[in-house]
Amino acid sequence: MKLDPYNHKERYLAWKEKVSKQGISTISKTNSKIILNYIIDMELGLNVASSSKKGSRSYNRLNSLVIRIVQLARKFEESYNISDITKITEREIHTLFSGMRDGVIKRLDGKTYKAPADYVKSFKAFWHWHQKVSRKEGLEVRDITVDLDTTKEKPKWVYLDEEQVKKLTENARYDYKVLIMFLFDSGLRAPTELMNIKVSDFLNNFSELVVRDEISKTFGRRIKLMLCSSMIKEYVAEKKLSKEDYLFTMNQFTVNKYLKRLAKRLFGDGVSLAGQRYSEITMYDLRHCSCCYWLPRYKSESALKFRFGWKKSDKIHYYSEMLGMRDTIKEEDMLVDVTKTEIEQRLLKTENEKKVLEDRMKSLEETMKNILDGLDNGLKVVNSAR
Repeated sequence: MKLDPYNHKERYLAWKEKVSKQGISTISKTNSKIILNYIIDMELGLNVASSSKKGSRSYNRLNSLVIRIVQLARKFEESYNISDITKITEREIHTLFSGMRDGVIKRLDGKTYKAPADYVKSFKAFWHWHQKVSRKEGLEVRDITVDLDTTKEKPKWVYLDEEQVKKLTENARYDYKVLIMFLFDSGLRAPTELMNIKVSDFLNNFSELVVRDEISKTFGRRIKLMLCSSMIKEYVAEKKLSKEDYLFTMNQFTVNKYLKRLAKRLFGDGVSLAGQRYSEITMYDLRHCSCCYWLPRYKSESALKFRFGWKKSDKIHYYSEMLGMRDTIKEEDMLVDVTKTEIEQRLLKTENEKKVLEDRMKSLEETMKNILDGLDNGLKVVNSAR
């Protein structure tokens, strides 16, 4: 069983039970019916866009769609008096998203939208579903989402170099000390992968870790622990954990609160190189820091992607932003393969010639020794005859 730190399943099922009885109270009945049909289809994996992956959507995805599509329906009703979300025009939808990007249109709490592109993507998914459902009914609906802007700024995060991570670890309480080094070494997704790690997932005397398929966002993998192996072994013994026990059971919000206080005390409230204040550090930032640490150490891009559970190469730059990188070129790297081969052959020839000379010298030394021994014995015979 996979632990769900955000209770996505429970939240979705509770929402579904509530609205199936009384509808979505914050929007019109028409929009409520349309959106509920859409969400149920996504839960079942029905009428998804041809370009999208097949199958039912995760509870995490379903909750995100519920929040965003319902909010958009409310905005349509408030801004354009549209009680049927499928009647929105191309100009109206572009105007709305432009207002969200510019900060003219605010969130329900009055704050500016941090990632309006996420709402754009959710609306595009909804509209493509609407197109497919309409097509099955013999109606052709134009795609009004083609020109919508889905680009978004990368969120800021807290960058710590190797020395700063070491300082953070040394000053943390024991449980957190082990946790920090484990996240920095493994680069696991926290809290989703982290909280599902069991003692039985460690192999070869805690030098290797298996990230099971069912707990990974992308794919399972087996990675080597190069920095924290002994710490984990001692931690398991100290806590008297059994094979089926989870390694860490601390609450994610408690951990993040502790890290924020510790980082602020050690590094102040300044801004890190990745744009976020040290006092805003989270467990997930340690995945970014881990990427920066391992990037110059891995010889191949594919091996690095495997360690972090990435399918696409652009994730490497997304997570590292090339922070901590250094120029590692050496003079020997300037030699092309042909030149290196020639030099290696010359060195081999020289080594062979040197060995021949050494053998000759050794032979001459033995010959001289035999001659000297013979002279010495001859003198002894002569002396004894006298």
